[in-house]
Amino acid sequence: MASPGTVRDCGPGLFFRPVLGLIASMSGLRFRIAPAAAAALIYLAPVAFEGARAADPQGYTLSNPDTGDDELDTALKDSSLLILLRSKTPAPPFALIDRARGDFGRFQTVLESFGYYQGKVSITIAGRDVNDKTLPDFLESVPQGQTVEIKSVVERGTQYTLRNVSFHGTLPPGFDAASFVGVSKGDPAVAADVLGGQGALLSALQERGYAFAKVGVPDAYADDAEKVLDVSYNIEPGPRVNIGAISFQGLKHVREDFARESLTVHTGDLYNPSAIEASRLKLVGLGVFSGVSVRAADHEENDHSVPLLFDVQESKQHAVALSGAYSTDLGVSLSASWSHRNLLGRGEQLNLLASGIGLGGSATSGLGYNLQAQFIQPRFLGDDQAFEVNLAAVKQDLDAYDQTAQTFGIYVRKHFSKLWNGTAGMTVTHDLVSQQGTERTYELVALPVTAQYDSTGLKDPLSDPVKGGRGALSITPTIARGKQTVLFTVIQASGSYYFDLSGNGHSVIATRALLGTIQGGSTFDLPPDQRLYAGGSGSVRGFRYQSIGPHFANGDPTGASSVDAVSVELRQRLWSNYGLAAFVDAGQASESDLPFNGSVQVGAGIGARYYTSIGAIRADVAIPVTKVPNGDAFEIYLSIGQAF
Repeated sequence: MASPGTVRDCGPGLFFRPVLGLIASMSGLRFRIAPAAAAALIYLAPVAFEGARAADPQGYTLSNPDTGDDELDTALKDSSLLILLRSKTPAPPFALIDRARGDFGRFQTVLESFGYYQGKVSITIAGRDVNDKTLPDFLESVPQGQTVEIKSVVERGTQYTLRNVSFHGTLPPGFDAASFVGVSKGDPAVAADVLGGQGALLSALQERGYAFAKVGVPDAYADDAEKVLDVSYNIEPGPRVNIGAISFQGLKHVREDFARESLTVHTGDLYNPSAIEASRLKLVGLGVFSGVSVRAADHEENDHSVPLLFDVQESKQHAVALSGAYSTDLGVSLSASWSHRNLLGRGEQLNLLASGIGLGGSATSGLGYNLQAQFIQPRFLGDDQAFEVNLAAVKQDLDAYDQTAQTFGIYVRKHFSKLWNGTAGMTVTHDLVSQQGTERTYELVALPVTAQYDSTGLKDPLSDPVKGGRGALSITPTIARGKQTVLFTVIQASGSYYFDLSGNGHSVIATRALLGTIQGGSTFDLPPDQRLYAGGSGSVRGFRYQSIGPHFANGDPTGASSVDAVSVELRQRLWSNYGLAAFVDAGQASESDLPFNGSVQVGAGIGARYYTSIGAIRADVAIPVTKVPNGDAFEIYLSIGQAF
């Protein structure tokens, strides 16, 4: 350390030595120093020397540095080989001394990386300084098996601040480097922050089209008398360039024109890394690629452009999935699906599903089926828009009604933003429904419109949400022609929100709410399957499916014109793959067309979770706190995936 009153030209090396945390700072992390493992690599020589000694290992106890700054103390501890290797690598006396001397230098490095350039470090072994020439002989005389005390004392001193932050080179017109560097006069002279300015300046230049810009490691000059640092950045912006020719590599079944149309950057656009990354993510979102990377050429073309190469790996074209679920009210459900992800080469999807339902459930009286065929055309009349055609056939025998129906539907789905999606469509249904011994046939035409919101940030649909929320609002005007013609509108709103109590997704409070109303037509004017019901895993657990609400004299559900329900669930993850859950649900359904009417029913339960790569395997048991006619004493739910 230079004497007070001198000015030192620290040069770029000042920040190579004190800032082992450069990699961490450049990745956006707040670490000031590299982990101990990195320090171990830098100080490899002493460790190698330790392994070469044949003397008996010397045990020791430690007192960790305590400067009063928790962040600094953590960095000191993480850099210490005395701490890292105490239990892993026994050290003979000479190696122990080298290890302590290495910590002396590492501690000084940490202090300087935090801006303490006149800090003091003292390390003693059994009360002797690590540079004491008599220390080796003393340690050799320590009886075998006896430990010695190692004490580290670190004094921070005064933290240096930045006096001047300057920039050299030919800056682009209008480029205000000071607004991007992230440090300014008066800031603490923390090396990681100063080095972070180098990356920030480089990114800012590249975002403005300077693909080959260079920003050197900052030069630093320390004034020990004033305890300040002067920092300068050398900038070479290079030429401003546009995006040149765009090519693809790895395309096999996906048509190039489809991939090219999906890009959000084009030849002639100003070079911009964030826009290029957004275009890469756009390709990933098409669902036909398992991986997408993009590379820019390392040179400028004669027309001041930079070519781009998108390297893609296509997903497998076909997928088969098997699933099953069981609940005491609906019984066993088994499903098989087959998908083609790229039917005609432009990302078209064909999905086929067959399910068997209703085996052994208390709310069912016979076997049923659910058959579906779905075709999806992406990029329909524009970006972020898809066209969908659905064919479905269902048969189910429930306490509330027996139904056999076939439905044809067309939809347009629009992705508005990262948070919002919307759907509009038309469905035509042939519906044969029997209730209380009366069988009727209905022809229904519906115009469903739905808005969806999702702030959970999940990219993998198999992952559990731990923060943010989801919501949906659907409005479905419907004409039903049967014994009479009825015009009615079903309005439903649902939402869930997740609170991450632990910060790592291990302790989560999950909440859910549902509101529904039917406007137009009395309850018995509506087809039974179009009425609203509550009860079951989708609304109030602990109650038989559709059992909450009005009932016929024999106890079978009538169906309602309004419904509401809420759920609160605590999800606690244990170890890595196991978890528990506890929940309370409440809801009501009534003949009134306004929610919050009728008798409130409450259910509660507990569950176990086993987390797998395809989702959480869920096992819940719930009981009704209140009672309904012909209700079950409890319900059990087994499935893959959380209840909501």
